[in-house]
Amino acid sequence: MAALAIAALGASFAAGAAWDDDGTPGRRIVAAPERLPIIPQGPGTLVRVGGCADLLDWYVDNTVDQVTPWGWNGGPYYARSSLDLLASAPSAEAADRPGEQSSSETGTNVQEYGVDEPDVVKTNGELLVRIDGDDLTTYDVSGAKVVKLSTIDLPGTADDSAELLLIGDEVVVLSQEAQRWDQQTMRTTVRRVDLSNPEEPELLDDEQSYDAALISARQYGDTVRLVLSTGLPALDFVQPNEKRSEREALKQNQDIVRDSEIEDWLPSVREDGGDSELAVGCDSMSRPEDFAGGGSVVVVGYDAASPSERSSLGVATSSSIVYSSSDRLYLATGPMWSTCCVIMDGGPWSGRIAPDFQEDDGTTALHAFELDGTDATYIGSGEVEGAVRDRWSMDAVDGTLRVAVGATSQTGNFNSVVTLQEEDGALQEIGRLDRLGVNEQIKSVRWFDDLAFVVTFRQTDPLYAIDLSDPAKPRKLAELKIPGFSEYLHPIGDDLMIGIGQDATMTGMTRGGQAAVFDISDLTDLRRVDTHGYGRNRQTLAGSDPRQFTWLPDRRTALTVVSEWGRDGGASGLVSVLEVGDDGELTTRMLPGTYGYDDVAHLRTVPLPDGRVVLATEDDARFLTW
Repeated sequence: MAALAIAALGASFAAGAAWDDDGTPGRRIVAAPERLPIIPQGPGTLVRVGGCADLLDWYVDNTVDQVTPWGWNGGPYYARSSLDLLASAPSAEAADRPGEQSSSETGTNVQEYGVDEPDVVKTNGELLVRIDGDDLTTYDVSGAKVVKLSTIDLPGTADDSAELLLIGDEVVVLSQEAQRWDQQTMRTTVRRVDLSNPEEPELLDDEQSYDAALISARQYGDTVRLVLSTGLPALDFVQPNEKRSEREALKQNQDIVRDSEIEDWLPSVREDGGDSELAVGCDSMSRPEDFAGGGSVVVVGYDAASPSERSSLGVATSSSIVYSSSDRLYLATGPMWSTCCVIMDGGPWSGRIAPDFQEDDGTTALHAFELDGTDATYIGSGEVEGAVRDRWSMDAVDGTLRVAVGATSQTGNFNSVVTLQEEDGALQEIGRLDRLGVNEQIKSVRWFDDLAFVVTFRQTDPLYAIDLSDPAKPRKLAELKIPGFSEYLHPIGDDLMIGIGQDATMTGMTRGGQAAVFDISDLTDLRRVDTHGYGRNRQTLAGSDPRQFTWLPDRRTALTVVSEWGRDGGASGLVSVLEVGDDGELTTRMLPGTYGYDDVAHLRTVPLPDGRVVLATEDDARFLTW
């Protein structure tokens, strides 16, 4: 969380319109940034490709051996649908205590303050917009009651995957769906709806359809940035049968790979259902020196009012982990987490990509890009020994990238916090703290300017406080061992932090959801001051989707969604109201929310500037009172 006020770090992938000599005539291709290539300086540095022919040869040469008589690595993967140091160390007092963080201006609990994220509901304080499948509904929330204004049908919007960004008087609608029966190929659709008259919303005629999975979308003021990913291409492979032996099928499939075209490997885009064109030109692509998967990742930036005027840049790699601060974007390509097929189940691995079986050497490649308006510019790469779990495991401040990594073949059986700095066109490792949670797994991470909290778990929950005030010498300040674990951490001010997660016995057996408050006033002596257990049939959902958590600073109250499973298998969603006293003691109550598994996943508590809260379900919206 690069502190509660995001530190400024730099700027941008520059681009403009051009024609690719190697591309199909008539295709509009985005020009390459002038700052590429840089002189390779560190491990994993990206290099420019020599054109479409060279890039295609590189893809084919590095993947043809992955083909089997049944296709890629023995068959397709299925996407689950539904909707991403101690020498001369500073004293403990050097690390600032975190303050508190409220939701974004559109009502969403986000990772980085000032960088908005898509959600199923958005507000500007007077108007609330909710999407359910292909239905977009507007509400007036300025009066004593929530008043429904309109519902507009968005034909072609995929059910259960649609989310929104609210920018001025418009919403950007993002959805994705599988294009083939085997769900190996995803399509992402981006549309705009004019809300200048919220009683009669208007779907604008400038739809973009990308043949790729959406692994990240962010809003920075008027700028929208999409990160799209493709895996190994969905080619028309054959299979052995009574007329075709396995050897014959293998040879034929290898020939199919050799005869593939660059359009099979790079994502394409269609404007308003028109002709397909490459979403990124070959001259705007770069690749690692060493093969890192047969996929591609494309970063697209545009002004919200002009989605067709895009700045695009791509990397020939397989990556599904994207972290973005206000002016930096990082891709992580790590062990076991490279791309084939997107997973979008709304859970903790939402947006993950299944592997395409590239070699796992136990290290994670990190690629850094500087953001400036709609542009992004590659500034360097590095490697870290260990595996990155998700975007919450990364953070950037003052030119330093901090990463929490888990165990791989290149580490001991423990977790680490690693710091890297931008130096001479590379990310250079400058500090490392090992042996966090030996024989345990990282469950949650929260970052501040010069402080981090890391939770690991196997049988008990060590909560670690890490001093990062000297990036070259990260050091452990304290370790608190308690039963259970926090899957989501949130600063609430007054030297307190709330954790939402799981209760567990001392032997590690989980026993339902739990909320806990931690006193962090003394960073060398962390204390858990109060807990509330929800019971075995109730689970807290903020760990898998932090958007289902809301902190209300003026009321010293946290709202978090809890799922409840009945004996008959039915599911309901509850809202847990957690009032936090000055000493950290919890006063709790449960409020009814909604029913049904899918409905629970869409349950949101949306704060308004006047202090009121809207409870948005999949079917309705109303003020929440307690």
